[in-house]
Amino acid sequence: MTALLPDLRRAAGVLFDLDGVLTPTAEVHMRAWQKVFDDVLARWGVTDPYTDADYFAYVDGKKRYDGVASLLRSRNIEIPWGEIADPPEAETICGIGNRKNDAFAAALRAEGIAPYPGSLALLELLKDASVPMGVVSSSKNAGEVLASAGIRDFFPVVVDGVVAERERLASKPAPDMFAEGARMLGVAPSAAVAVEDAVSGAASAASAGYATVIGVDRGAGPTALREAGATCIVDDLARLLPDDAN
Repeated sequence: MTALLPDLRRAAGVLFDLDGVLTPTAEVHMRAWQKVFDDVLARWGVTDPYTDADYFAYVDGKKRYDGVASLLRSRNIEIPWGEIADPPEAETICGIGNRKNDAFAAALRAEGIAPYPGSLALLELLKDASVPMGVVSSSKNAGEVLASAGIRDFFPVVVDGVVAERERLASKPAPDMFAEGARMLGVAPSAAVAVEDAVSGAASAASAGYATVIGVDRGAGPTALREAGATCIVDDLARLLPDDAN
């Protein structure tokens, strides 16, 4: 952990990743990816199994189809990209991505989701301090997750996979999504704070010029987050609460 942590009440704006930062949906995503890639690699006779390390290296923080392409490329597999409307059974990048989305959506609706307690406490603190907040998530399910978790109203700005596709924003680790989040929130990245648990997300925010990039270590590892551009590391957003809020 980092000894000196910023007081986010002084930030011009704070933009959060969603899965693994505000809600434990990263775990749901991980299980959905595992299910899909286990099936795909087994049917294709690939002996190098999919692991959690693959999730953090090739999938975490990226737009869904980019994650599929990145993982398959790591196994020297190239298949057609396909179309967004491809059915889940299609053996294309989009088909596999849609298959994963179906698995994630089914789990989310069956299990529901709640925000991390420390994350919710921080959101309430920042709302009381009138700090503008936004979400920058590669997921096209961000709206449903925010609503399910009961935290949608904290965020006047949400830059998600739907927005990224519509505006043709490059996937994290490119700076596009965090740059757009700051623009929509009306703050300069140099005066804003980004909060990310993914290596690709930390790199995106750093490349966009954020003054402070807080890495939330939910498994990516502090070294990898720092190397990507995180300026401080915590294991839970409760660490960012001032002493008088605990």
